[in-house]
Amino acid sequence: MFVEAGTQDSTRPERSARLGRDFGKLWTASAFSNLADGVGRTAVPLAATTLTSDPVAIAAIGALAFVPWLVFGLPAGMIVDRFDRRIVMAAANTLRAGVALWLAVLAVTGGLTMPSLLIGTLVFGLGETLFDNATMAIVPNVVRRDQLDRANGWMQAAQITIDNFVASPIAGVLFAVSLALPLWTGAVGYLAPIVLALLLPVTAARALRRAPASSDAPDLATGVVAEPVTAPVAPARAILRDALRFLARHRYLRAMVLFTSIIGSCLSFAQAPIVLFFLQTMAVPTYGIGFVTAGIGAGALLGSLIAARLVARFGRGLVMFSATLLSGTMLLATGLAPEVWSAVTAFAISAFAVAIWNVPWGSLRQQIVPAELFGRVLGVIRTLTWGMFPLATMLGGWVARIDLRLPLIVGGAVAIVTTLVAVRLLIVGTREAHAEAEAAATASALD
Repeated sequence: MFVEAGTQDSTRPERSARLGRDFGKLWTASAFSNLADGVGRTAVPLAATTLTSDPVAIAAIGALAFVPWLVFGLPAGMIVDRFDRRIVMAAANTLRAGVALWLAVLAVTGGLTMPSLLIGTLVFGLGETLFDNATMAIVPNVVRRDQLDRANGWMQAAQITIDNFVASPIAGVLFAVSLALPLWTGAVGYLAPIVLALLLPVTAARALRRAPASSDAPDLATGVVAEPVTAPVAPARAILRDALRFLARHRYLRAMVLFTSIIGSCLSFAQAPIVLFFLQTMAVPTYGIGFVTAGIGAGALLGSLIAARLVARFGRGLVMFSATLLSGTMLLATGLAPEVWSAVTAFAISAFAVAIWNVPWGSLRQQIVPAELFGRVLGVIRTLTWGMFPLATMLGGWVARIDLRLPLIVGGAVAIVTTLVAVRLLIVGTREAHAEAEAAATASALD
């Protein structure tokens, strides 16, 4: 599936789709990390249900996972731009492995409490800000620009496949055997990515400078930019002010960040009580939660695999608009579902749409943002977007005290309205920002 990037023949469509050995290493490191993440993501909320049945307390677990993006997203971006990104990935997973081991020991000794789960979730999120930021920043350094949609699709497909089809079912079964068993498994799962990250090439260590623009070029490149050259960015230049200035001057990107913040908050609000929704409202047994999420993951996996082709065929703006509209509609349908199978189907379609959105949105940022600023700009973006998720999640948990269906209904409805209001931004704005150029350039290669 992967060949050496330097040996690719761009004149042959069948080879241009291959992403190279360096991407293969990054993909594998991310896949192993996702295995550990998926086990923990299922095990920790299930462990919390053995300690409390309060929807707000359960929602707090999900909310705290995003708090690090609010308080540490900006420093994480600076770290990723300043230091060796391979070391950052390895250190982040070392931290997460240690926390998983600590929680496993507490579970074995009977000392596991809600505060320890909340602390563990917070530290897991801290490691995630570093690992995910570094991974996203490395992708443009190991594949060509016309391969970004495909590369991001493969990265997301691995995450969804492992989280939902491997990690979640395994975690559910292991949890039924022993509370500590999925935590031990998660701790071991973080070890392989540490080694794999260190095996990445030197080009993945730091950003590559882009070729200088001509003197008559606009202040900001809003679409296709020059290919990078091999001169590394001086670590001393990795300051936050440059990223803030770039984002402040980029009107389209600012508007997209606001839109993404609202839509993401709707999703967080709607999904806050999702575990209790399936356990209590839909009467799914505890051991079956992992298999429910596997069914939902089928939709997300399909979305990841076809997203690049949809973008190439219909354009990035139309695909993003359609995906967010479909996602909100299916969240609403999930809340109104009369029984478990229709609820799982609707939620799976929503996940399918979210997965489609994630691919072009991720590639769009990688195309627009200069490589030497990417870590910091991504940190700013995720602080502004993901930083809102904890509040939305807690609010969703509070509303769920009234009815577990209500957050899904309200969140879906608000997402639909927001998408309809933003139709010009998504379709016309994306085209005017020249963010469609790469999609058009890769259409023939994918065909």
